[in-house]
Amino acid sequence: MTAVDTLSDSSEVVEMEDVPSQFQVQKHSWDGLRDIIHSSRKYSGMIVNKAPHDFQFVRKTEESSPHSHRLYYLGNRENSLLYSEIPKKVRKEALLLLSWKQMLDHFQATPHHGMYSREEELLRERKRLGVFGITSYDFHSDSGLFLFQASNSLFHCRDGGKNGFMVSPMKPLEIKTQCTGPRMDPKICPADPAFFSFINNNDLWVANIETGEERRMTYCHKGLSNVLDDPKSAGVATFVIQEEFDRFTGYWWCPTASTEGSEDLKTLRILYEEVDESEVEIIHVPSPALEERKTDSYRYPRTGSKNPKITLKLAEFKTDSKGKIVYAQDKELVQPFSALFPTVEYIARAGWTRDGKFAWAMFLDRPQQRLQLVLLPPALFIPVPENEEQRAEFAKTVPENVQPFVIYEETTDVWINVHDIFYPFIQPEGEEEELCFIRANECKTGFCHLYRVTAILKEGSDLFSWSFLADDFKCPIKEEIALTGGEWEVLARHGSKIWVNEATKLVYFQGTKDTPLEHHLYVVSYESPGEIMRLTTPGFSHSCSMSQNFDMFISHYSSVSTPPCVHIYKLSGSDEDPLHKQPKFWASCPPDYVPPEIFHFRTQSDVELYGMVYKPHDVQPGKKHPTVLFVYGGPQIAIAGAPVTVWMAYDTGYTERYMDVPENNQQGYEAGSVALHVEKLPNEPNRLLILHGFLDENVHFFHTNFLVSQLIRAGKPYQLQIYPNERHSIRCPESGEHYEITLLHFLQEYL
Repeated sequence: MTAVDTLSDSSEVVEMEDVPSQFQVQKHSWDGLRDIIHSSRKYSGMIVNKAPHDFQFVRKTEESSPHSHRLYYLGNRENSLLYSEIPKKVRKEALLLLSWKQMLDHFQATPHHGMYSREEELLRERKRLGVFGITSYDFHSDSGLFLFQASNSLFHCRDGGKNGFMVSPMKPLEIKTQCTGPRMDPKICPADPAFFSFINNNDLWVANIETGEERRMTYCHKGLSNVLDDPKSAGVATFVIQEEFDRFTGYWWCPTASTEGSEDLKTLRILYEEVDESEVEIIHVPSPALEERKTDSYRYPRTGSKNPKITLKLAEFKTDSKGKIVYAQDKELVQPFSALFPTVEYIARAGWTRDGKFAWAMFLDRPQQRLQLVLLPPALFIPVPENEEQRAEFAKTVPENVQPFVIYEETTDVWINVHDIFYPFIQPEGEEEELCFIRANECKTGFCHLYRVTAILKEGSDLFSWSFLADDFKCPIKEEIALTGGEWEVLARHGSKIWVNEATKLVYFQGTKDTPLEHHLYVVSYESPGEIMRLTTPGFSHSCSMSQNFDMFISHYSSVSTPPCVHIYKLSGSDEDPLHKQPKFWASCPPDYVPPEIFHFRTQSDVELYGMVYKPHDVQPGKKHPTVLFVYGGPQIAIAGAPVTVWMAYDTGYTERYMDVPENNQQGYEAGSVALHVEKLPNEPNRLLILHGFLDENVHFFHTNFLVSQLIRAGKPYQLQIYPNERHSIRCPESGEHYEITLLHFLQEYL
């Protein structure tokens, strides 16, 4: 469900006293509210349509072109692929209104009747996406190739690159396949854009977009209909990794190709996560096909129970000069993952250094209090052996000095917030024993800040001795220099990025240096850190993307008095002083709306907290109005949407992060589970409304089922609204409208 006041955190009720008999409330009938909500959703939909995302700048090199860049993005209600032309020059006295052009010609990105495959439907749940359009796209700038998933198929088109830029909408080409079932998570090979990859039936595949050749790279999944008998997957992010750690892929292309042994053959590699969920509990959720009375089965690691077994592997293949795959093999670590990294529970992030010398991964232990950043040389992987004798032979081919390198470690006695900010520099010639990188760290000061770190790649213990420990691979830190600091945050979570300009030695980042109420884009030198420059306009909160050559950035901004809008800024000034370049911008005009009021107060522990008050449009001074308190994740009861009522029944990744495992915190689990405290709820009717999607595979309907059972046993009144065809979030527009009407009607009648 969408976030409403959460019943699950509440174990205490404060009885209302001296409630006035009459509030100043304008009441509406159900039909009246329906008309208001319908109009409101139509208007807010217009605003949402003006909020593009997934920006990609491409610089135009033609001297004759009046435009400096073409800007690609996803936008409008259908989440279509759009582009805008950015001119080289604009009149100073004029504001340029961006022209949003359809890149795809008459392309319907949504299946008829909204029928997605189960895999894509669940991905949209995890990403909190609507029912329309393209979820994401991959782009290879040198070739101009676009690759995206839509309408239960894969499509590609080209714009830019060697082919030049198109001037009219183009028809994307569907990529045919011999596979059965949906092809998920498509990616272009960065080292050779003729190849792309995808996940089909929980295994990793590669294909050639020019020849049509397909090759299955892994054989984890058996294709059985019974979840119990088919627990393995390759290249797939599991439920907890997607839901609680915001990682939506399970494989990563090496950005470079190698030509060892023969110039006619080149080797391409993919790092992937192999998962074995055989010990993970299975839960059953009603199927969307309710009329068939079926259930869907899912692997769901309930807190305190077994998580999946994990390992990292390599899929490697060789191609000839014609692009034909002539050899492919699966590779595993020379020693078992559990032996090399015995305390690792989650692979939070992974990827490659830009030169392809190392794969890297962020490992997290089960309490989520220790994070390790590890380099894995490709030579650490050997072909998957058929027996132990063959394993011993393959192991002999691994050079003596090859090992993992733990180049950074974060520890805390609370929990670590996982993020994406890690920028490894390419190793200069002659300095291969060191690696320099930029990393965000929250554990050092309690505030997330940027650091430039140099690690010494020191050789540790012999991989084949029985005495090696994971800590033997820990590298000493040569230096760690803070680039930012203070009682404010560098934004690192939920997809926030940094942009590093190695030519000017500058790093651009988003943060809250000026005020916690606003997000801004800043720049600082990573070579001589000191002055931090703000690049965005105060009074607004900005979400930004930089161009590849750092001469422009785009901001999707808003404030409490300004609906979302988009500006493009051009950085101008002396190249001799790049830190102090100033942004110039042009923009479209946003519509008006009634803004909320900001308030703030200090807690007893001397922490400044902020909030917003939304007042009625026709508020009358001196009249009392009912008030709804909303604190997401806080203890309250003003409505419960898809509530966690028993923490023992929620997942490992989220619950254990804050509450430890149940065996270590039985009292905490009992105290925090509202279904165990229903005797404290009020006896008056119309004081509690529970809403839940019947197909919810995240917060299972069990939570509401158990709560209602306890309420009945305790003789407590309640109201229940079920949405039979919805999961954790409401996707169907009709359901969303009904949901909002129900909330407003309940509040106006009974608050």
